[in-house]
Amino acid sequence: MSKLARVRVRVRALVRRVRAARRDAGMVTSEYAMGIIAAVAFAAVLYKVLTSGQVSTELQNIVKRALDVRM
Repeated sequence: MSKLARVRVRVRALVRRVRAARRDAGMVTSEYAMGIIAAVAFAAVLYKVLTSGQVSTELQNIVKRALDVRM
C-alpha cells in the first residue's frame, strides 16, 4: 500500500470518527445538572481551602514578599 493510500485510509477513519462524535455531541439535562453540581462542590471545597487560616496566612505572606521586592 502506497503512502498516499495509507493517508487516505487514515483521513477516512478520522472523518468517520468526527461524524460519529457529532451525532452524540450534546449533553442531556441530567448531565448538565451533574456537571453543575460537581462544579459547585469543587468551588465550595476550593473556597474552604483558600479561606482556611493556614492557607490564607501563606497567601498573604506571598503577596507581601512580592510587594516588598525592590526594583
